[in-house]
Amino acid sequence: MIINEIIEELKLNQVSGEKDSTKTVDGVYICDLLSWVMANGSKGDIWITVQTHLNIIAVASLLEMPMIIVPESIEVEEDTLTKADEENIIVCTSELDSFTLACKLNEMGMQ
Repeated sequence: MIINEIIEELKLNQVSGEKDSTKTVDGVYICDLLSWVMANGSKGDIWITVQTHLNIIAVASLLEMPMIIVPESIEVEEDTLTKADEENIIVCTSELDSFTLACKLNEMGMQ
């Protein structure tokens, strides 16, 4: 699925990364423990996490995850957003909680 379509459909607030992304994503991974994500996340996943510090960008970059969604309108740290722009990782926030985001993504065909 194309990232721009996901942003539009879920009414996400994009806070970093390229604004017109035709990158595709293959799945969804939800976890807040960075070491667990490093061990179990997959290339091409959307990552949903409440973490907002700089290390989420390092993990997403390492695993080639093109998009991070931060739920519940949690504010993302400025240095995290700067690094996300440098690494071209799209970071979005949402008013929705992680479970609701996952359900909506599943309804859109994401697994």
